[in-house]
Amino acid sequence: MTDQTPVRQARTGGRAARHAARTAKLAEHLRPIRPGMTGGTYRPLTEAGMARIHQAALRALAEIGLADAPPSGVAALTAAGAVLGEDGRLRFSPALIEDTVARANRSITLCGRDPRHDLELSGQRVHFGTAGAAVHMVDVHGRNYRESTLQDLHDAARIADTLDNLHFVQRPMVARDIADTFEMDLNTLYACVSGTTKHIGTSFFEPATVRPALEMLHMVAGGEAAWRARPFVSNSNCFVVPPMKFATESCLVMEECIRGGMPVLLLSAGQAGATAPASIAGAITQAVAECLAGLVYVNAIAPGHPAIFGTWPFVSDLRTGAMSGGSGEQALLTAGCAQMHQFYDLPGGAAAGIADAKLPDMQAGWEQMCSNVMAGLSGLNMVYEAAGMHASLLGFCHESLILGDDLIGQALRCTRGIEVTEEAVSVEVIRATCLGGPGHYLGSDQTLALMQTDYAYPALGDRSSPKEWEERQKPDLLARATARKEAILASRAAARLEASVDAEIRARWPIHLPV
Repeated sequence: MTDQTPVRQARTGGRAARHAARTAKLAEHLRPIRPGMTGGTYRPLTEAGMARIHQAALRALAEIGLADAPPSGVAALTAAGAVLGEDGRLRFSPALIEDTVARANRSITLCGRDPRHDLELSGQRVHFGTAGAAVHMVDVHGRNYRESTLQDLHDAARIADTLDNLHFVQRPMVARDIADTFEMDLNTLYACVSGTTKHIGTSFFEPATVRPALEMLHMVAGGEAAWRARPFVSNSNCFVVPPMKFATESCLVMEECIRGGMPVLLLSAGQAGATAPASIAGAITQAVAECLAGLVYVNAIAPGHPAIFGTWPFVSDLRTGAMSGGSGEQALLTAGCAQMHQFYDLPGGAAAGIADAKLPDMQAGWEQMCSNVMAGLSGLNMVYEAAGMHASLLGFCHESLILGDDLIGQALRCTRGIEVTEEAVSVEVIRATCLGGPGHYLGSDQTLALMQTDYAYPALGDRSSPKEWEERQKPDLLARATARKEAILASRAAARLEASVDAEIRARWPIHLPV
């Protein structure tokens, strides 16, 4: 793996100075975990397995093809070399697919409103964030579910904006208190943009919504040229209805977004055993085939347009047919998809961190950690739905989002791996400690330096002894998460729009959030 060993800090003089150095926030390049670290050490697919999936995807595209493209899509795709059959299905030759892959972007920068949150998508660089379309909010203290609202969405964006290990914010829930789809889409965008300065992902129900949404983004950016130079919102686009059909309306949305300079996530979300083959390899094959067709579509409209290869196959519990996002099979699916992105050397994303558990409990912990760690180790560029998601994407929880920041921190530390250098193997440190030294490493210069740069610590996770825990009145993890949520939401949002821009937006469109 790539050596990511940070520069070691020199030990400063005096106990107080050392304590101050240890508690001061490190510069980004010195942190033990950070956005864009390189994964890729976990590879569940062999080279032969990836080649077989690739060949199977090419066969599926050449022999089966995709149905239901809109007339504009048919025109663009046939002009690019796809063939429209008498059965109405578009078929893609291996040469067309391979030429498109060869011309596609190898690196994409997803901009934040604040440039320090820019994300470079390439190789095996890993980023974690939210996503989803939950329709319920989880009340952890009442242990119940209620419909999610626009305020809940805005609060989620504000919370995520403060969490170091959440690198982007894709809309994680639906504003169920807004019935009109046009108003819901614009308010969803406003709630996210005014909640975070990190990169944002959102979706649109109808093509007619895209132009007003872009006008809003031009206002926030300071003009269309400024927006096009640094587009800080991407379109999460379910351009296919698995198996192997284009989603006509979503394709029209995608075309409008491309023309407006908005990056696109090509999202194929088949469900293994239901809308995708039950075998893990088959589900990956179908998702790869669909996303390859989407890549041709995007490049037929605008060659080189930033597109994320979004293979998102999900798992069914085959006993019931219900989705099982927290399963080991889901973790394998996501890791396998990450490998296929690297096979094509394309920026990609997939889903991880989903819990089938209804509350942030032990089941949620093992389900979220399993797939998040495997996604990071596999080198997945964009790990979507990494925190906050419960009940197989039906529920979202603010407390779980906050606890997920700790969980992802540990996943990122696993992703970073073990650096083996002459300094790291520590022979001279062992010599100095054992031969005439103190016989332990507690106060050594190396220990004090690595304490900050090599070890990741949870913000809320409790590592105290049982005695200390009792002396501190047995602090409850969920109660601490709630307290942190309330503190975040009680402070002024860093992403809050300038008053003049906010007033202009509210004058143009019915914004449901209070001023």
